[in-house]
Amino acid sequence: MIESSVVAAVALVLAFLLLVSTRPGTLHVERSVSIAAAADSIFPLLNDFRMWALWTPYDKDPAMQKTYSGSEAGEGAHYVWTGNKSVGQGEITIVESRAPGRLLMDLHMIKPFEARNVATFTLKAEAAATRVTWALDAPQNFMTKMASLFMNVDRMIGQDFEIGLGKLKRVVESRAER
Repeated sequence: MIESSVVAAVALVLAFLLLVSTRPGTLHVERSVSIAAAADSIFPLLNDFRMWALWTPYDKDPAMQKTYSGSEAGEGAHYVWTGNKSVGQGEITIVESRAPGRLLMDLHMIKPFEARNVATFTLKAEAAATRVTWALDAPQNFMTKMASLFMNVDRMIGQDFEIGLGKLKRVVESRAER
């Protein structure tokens, strides 16, 4: 009886490990919004980290410490933050800036957990508007694959992207009305 319980437990653990190993090796989260404005009026709000306070969903800590270095905007612009557990600690650098259509960023999260990700913004004209897409790509190790079985990371990050893109839309469209 004990032997069969041990065999069953080992089989369950092996099945779980196999399930985890079949999870994708990368995470991709993407959301987009249509903004009634030209890309060249949106791009500066994405290309300059100092402008992010107008729209980012991640400015949740009023006491957050922010440091800007490198270029003022575009390639080489660097932003470091430290805040409460809602915002954690990290840094982001613009590694590619092609106005007014694409930004590529190296995102290094330090707290609450270490992660290296790539964030991308693409802007594409559509009729009298611009489609802005915010994407995140992240490698998944065994632990993050396992966590993805219990939490919907796409929904968690995606909700933040939707909030940020909604704020960006309101900021840009209210400026266009003036």
